Amino acid sequence: MTTPVYIRLRQSIRVSSGHVIRVRDVAKVAGPSSYKQIVESMVIHNIEEKDKNIVVIDIHPLIELILKRFPHLELEIIGPSQCVVHVEKKFAKKPSLFIVTAIWVLLFIGAAMAIMNFHYDVSMEDVQQKLHFMLTGEEEEHPLWIQVPYSIGLGLGMILFFNHWFRKKFNEEPNPMEVEVFKYQEDLDHYVAINENKVEQDEDR
Repeated sequence: MTTPVYIRLRQSIRVSSGHVIRVRDVAKVAGPSSYKQIVESMVIHNIEEKDKNIVVIDIHPLIELILKRFPHLELEIIGPSQCVVHVEKKFAKKPSLFIVTAIWVLLFIGAAMAIMNFHYDVSMEDVQQKLHFMLTGEEEEHPLWIQVPYSIGLGLGMILFFNHWFRKKFNEEPNPMEVEVFKYQEDLDHYVAINENKVEQDEDR
């Protein structure tokens, strides 16, 4: 009677350069403890300089590696068939305060210009002046009692919308930016798994 061992590859992982990738890094293994510990400790790949920043671990070499050691095992594969490994380079120096400040100022000016251009396109100032006239019957070029609360509410609304105040989150729900970044990363991993899979490319030749 064959012994079943269940393997579920992770979608993607992040490792540092020079890392030795083992089965436990890229997959979850379930089965008898006598086999599980050995399978999890098997070395799949050594990160080298030629790997650059992305390595695709395919399920087929992983199966061959395990069956070569335990031919009698019955492997049950669950989940994705590739794991995308993102290699993070180690930086010796931290980014300088000048660069961080310059980027922050650039983003601040860009966001301010975007908000101002939007308000100019929709004639927000005219709308506020007409709203002031409708409520008071008087014409006012700068209805501050509307503009000031509106500006404060705009800032508070952005904070609540992105669910962040510096590093503090108001609740555990992901903000729209995190969702978009997750969707982009998921699409990127899917693209890389298909187009950068060296195992499949070698088989097609």
